[in-house]
Amino acid sequence: YFQEAVRLDPSDARYLGFLADSILLEGNLHKDDRLTQEGYLLLHNAIKAWPEFNLFSGGFVMSRLPSDAPWFREGLEWQWRNIDECNGEKIDRANPDLSKYMARETKEGNKRVCWNSWIAPHNFEGFFLNMGDMLVKAGNWRTAQKIYANAKLSHEYGTWKYQSVLEDRIRQAQSNVAVFNEKKETPKAGIMLNSEFACMACHRQ
Repeated sequence: YFQEAVRLDPSDARYLGFLADSILLEGNLHKDDRLTQEGYLLLHNAIKAWPEFNLFSGGFVMSRLPSDAPWFREGLEWQWRNIDECNGEKIDRANPDLSKYMARETKEGNKRVCWNSWIAPHNFEGFFLNMGDMLVKAGNWRTAQKIYANAKLSHEYGTWKYQSVLEDRIRQAQSNVAVFNEKKETPKAGIMLNSEFACMACHRQ
């Protein structure tokens, strides 16, 4: 389906990113190095075409990898770069407070995907839930707590169905380092990608 979408509208780099993600997942699932490399190279093209969208989606897929895997580390770096791309400057990674950028919210242009929209009513909150999970998995739980907290800056945070999940994540950040690195995660105890709300955290009304 994604191949057909790319063929029908090659100008929309979201489709290219989705295609790359699906090829990567398929290659990883079947331990097919050629397919995995194809997806990886395609993803880099998608990132160049629309970084604000594909840095996040690519990193989201990478979050399922072991925390010591080079592609996991690259996926986490992509989340930092995504914040920089969305806000037009490098954020202070020691104190990643996005308060001063909230007035830049837009519904137009490429940067609209950095914010909430009709198609992803809680995209902003979901982004920081996922990034926080990746930081915890990487062992950087103190910074993760600060990243998680950015979700509360959203104007729509009060209607988000996963507020309690976020609060638990902040409170349990240190202990979740081990949980998120378990080889056999469960949907109720694992990173956002492997959870029951992997898509809904951003897309549920």
